Amino acid sequence: MTATPAEARARYRDGLVAPTTGHAPGFTQANLVILPRDWAYDMLLFGQRNPQPVPLLDVTDAGSFRTTLAPEADLRTDLPQYRVWRDGELVDEPSEITGLWRDDLVSFLIGCSFSFETALMDAGVPVRNLEQGRNVSMYETSIRCRPAGRLEGPLVVSMRPIPASLVATAVQVTGRMPQVHGAPVHVGEPAALGVRDLAVPDFGEPVQSAPGDVAVFWACGVTPQAALMASRPPFAITHAPGHMFVTDVPDSVYRQP
Repeated sequence: MTATPAEARARYRDGLVAPTTGHAPGFTQANLVILPRDWAYDMLLFGQRNPQPVPLLDVTDAGSFRTTLAPEADLRTDLPQYRVWRDGELVDEPSEITGLWRDDLVSFLIGCSFSFETALMDAGVPVRNLEQGRNVSMYETSIRCRPAGRLEGPLVVSMRPIPASLVATAVQVTGRMPQVHGAPVHVGEPAALGVRDLAVPDFGEPVQSAPGDVAVFWACGVTPQAALMASRPPFAITHAPGHMFVTDVPDSVYRQP
């Protein structure tokens, strides 16, 4: 779906629930984690210690539902789908969270790999999940993130099948965008990450490989959700995997020469 960021967010506000991959191409998308203020330092430290899966783009003041990434947007309504967590358990997946908002909530906007998909296509690298109209495949790995205060958990990765001849190009293109996860963390055999079956992702949807494709894995912004499940804070809100916050910031802002 081609749209401006404001148009895309308006559609989500009006009730559209759909993965945001391919929406408002050329503009940065962000993962969202919302925690009470007494857990905010732990989250900030978790991002600082694990910058590849948790590249922080913005952190709001407590109680604010605005972000400098899109000043007119409302973080309570402008994502297509949210997740509500209590004691580490998923309890709801609403399309808006206005009724859950509290004055002590701090929002973390985290870089998303959807933001480099346009750059990959511009470089001639096919993006299979877009071709197939599917959410990207995401997997929990056997790699543990560096703990931070009360937060700990596994690294989550997203996977895109890339033609073997274009893997080096994909690495170079994404490596120039560290604030949206940067270069891949692994290329090839999924078992090296503890991933057993590419056809059964932990989040998102299975994406089919074409002949000659290689599985390429990037650090994923769903990693904090895995940490929430492992660490069990009393209350948290996140985006639903693949249902991101579309910002007003062009991807080029986060692209190094």
